Amino acid sequence: MNVKRYINITKPGIIMGNLISVAGGFLLASRGEVDSLLMIMTVLGLSLVVASGCVINNCIDTDIDAKMQRTCQRETVTGAVSIARALQFGLALAVLGFGLLVHYTNGIAVGFAALGYLVYVGVYSLYMKRKSVYGTLVGSLSGAVPPVVGYCAASGQFDAGAGILLLMFSLWQMPHSYAIAIFRFDDYARANIPVLPVAKGIAKTKLHIVLYIAVFAMVSVLLPLSGYTGLTFMTVACVTSLWWLFMALRGYRKNTEMVVWARQVFGFSILTITALSIGMAFDFQALPPSLLVMLS
Repeated sequence: MNVKRYINITKPGIIMGNLISVAGGFLLASRGEVDSLLMIMTVLGLSLVVASGCVINNCIDTDIDAKMQRTCQRETVTGAVSIARALQFGLALAVLGFGLLVHYTNGIAVGFAALGYLVYVGVYSLYMKRKSVYGTLVGSLSGAVPPVVGYCAASGQFDAGAGILLLMFSLWQMPHSYAIAIFRFDDYARANIPVLPVAKGIAKTKLHIVLYIAVFAMVSVLLPLSGYTGLTFMTVACVTSLWWLFMALRGYRKNTEMVVWARQVFGFSILTITALSIGMAFDFQALPPSLLVMLS
């Protein structure tokens, strides 16, 4: 068995991004009192669940991937890994991942992990991606689950902090995904996938990118304003999100090369969410002021 081929179909880049966000959510909720074993098992368990979702997604998207330049050499397309073997591998990863989450975390964390998995594999991959321009919106929910799972695993509850994370990461997914859809426009059009640029045009997509980033900027500061994080996170959130918004607005300049612009917006989106995940991991507050009032 060629191990590298199996690693490739788990989409390691996506796993790494989710690993950072789940760790950020866990450390935010831990507020300095970190259960190391619980954190390791939460990160490992969710990483396996994400890997499983990516593998199953590859199996579902084989026909689509074959039409796209970016994905036509994937192992599930070329036959380097058969669909049957990939499905077995994906299911095994799911069993291991959910097994760890069930054993070490709590019902809320497991519930959100299951929700994200079902939305991504069942609703998004099987139907919405192929049939609706709103596929990106539905997919954004599954992409926002990892930090919430980390948060709930550490806190044992879904509170305002978890709600802010869910909304913040969902909003971030939209301009991030729309930027990809612009610089991969030809691929999506060739595969007949109704992403916003293909279905409604580049101009409308640019407007949506700007609006989503603007709302994301406002939501990201709710963590410090609610007392979950401090001034450092507030500074990072303001600087990164406002610069991201500035970059998005540059798309309205004359003679702007759309592909180059979209790649820049995409690239900075990764920097933004990474900075915020790291920021909330280290600039947590011991106890939100709102809770201090309740306890006094």
